[in-house]
Amino acid sequence: MRVKDLPRRERPRERLMSSGPAALADRELLAVLLGSGFRGSSAMDLAAQVIEHCGDLDGLARSEPHRLLAVPGVGPAKAARVAAAFHLVRRAQAEPERARVTSTADLAAVAAPLLRGHSRERLVVVVCNTRGAVLRRMVLTEGGSDHTTVPIRDVITAVLASHGTAFGVAHNHPSGSLVPSSDDLAATGRLAQAAETVGLRFLDHLIITDTEWRRVQP
Repeated sequence: MRVKDLPRRERPRERLMSSGPAALADRELLAVLLGSGFRGSSAMDLAAQVIEHCGDLDGLARSEPHRLLAVPGVGPAKAARVAAAFHLVRRAQAEPERARVTSTADLAAVAAPLLRGHSRERLVVVVCNTRGAVLRRMVLTEGGSDHTTVPIRDVITAVLASHGTAFGVAHNHPSGSLVPSSDDLAATGRLAQAAETVGLRFLDHLIITDTEWRRVQP
């Protein structure tokens, strides 16, 4: 039976969207990737043939595209699509684990390399997901030797553009002082208020020198 002849709720693609990929069998997941069958064979039939040709799912994951071409109905486009999908998985597994921010000390450790040793004040934004994994860290502004701006709107925009749910900020004091200015204190309050308005979690605002750090608390 062709996949399109199945009731919509039983089709692999629709089930994946409604119930998630974990609800699908191996051949159903591969059928979604293949997209179509061949000469009377449904995409699921073709998927079963591909898995059988490779021995098992592990064999499929390690197969070069040209090996898949030996299965009738698998052309260069399908073979390339399958090989690319498994290679993306291998790349993702090979990437180092993202740094995590679960404490103020973690935030300082992530931000410090972008701040220490600089003669001008910089503002660094650290963007995290719901589990605290660092999605992005960036120097947002750079000013003079004793001042840099904290553009609240730009901070929030950068976090949202990075698909973050939490963020912290830090800036350096090239003078070595850990004493927050009145502007530092005011910026902390505005950041916390802006984060709450758009549903983000504001982690902290830090001052970082070449040897120490401290929280900026209004």
